Amino acid sequence: MRHALGLARRAAIEGEVPVGAVLVKDGAVLGEGWNKPIALHDPSAHAEMIAMRAAAAALGNYRVPGTTLYVTLEPCVMCAGAIVHARVSRLVFGARDPKAGAVDSVYDVIARPRLNHVVAWSGGVLEDECGAVLREFFRSRR
Repeated sequence: MRHALGLARRAAIEGEVPVGAVLVKDGAVLGEGWNKPIALHDPSAHAEMIAMRAAAAALGNYRVPGTTLYVTLEPCVMCAGAIVHARVSRLVFGARDPKAGAVDSVYDVIARPRLNHVVAWSGGVLEDECGAVLREFFRSRR
């Protein structure tokens, strides 16, 4: 999660909402990313999506079983759906998102028993630090 926080800070420097993500398998980083929808002119360029794309390319497979995704903010509906489709085994997130969180806060996309893959998850890891990065970013924009 500390690595993901560093990526989130990089996003902030670039003027993007500070969210970072790292996808790991057996202790090795397969993919990482930070929010880039503004820079890439791509509404799907969230940190999780970028990390999963990099990992899928590295593995040569659109599925990434046996992986853990660390992300500084609870994923949105789009990212949560992609996490399920990619067959990520475990999700660990920092700050909860009370407006758009799709794991625990607003929606429950990750653990729906009707889906063909259920992702184990933990939330609130380094929550205060992850939330502080976001709050500082938005405070500086006001």
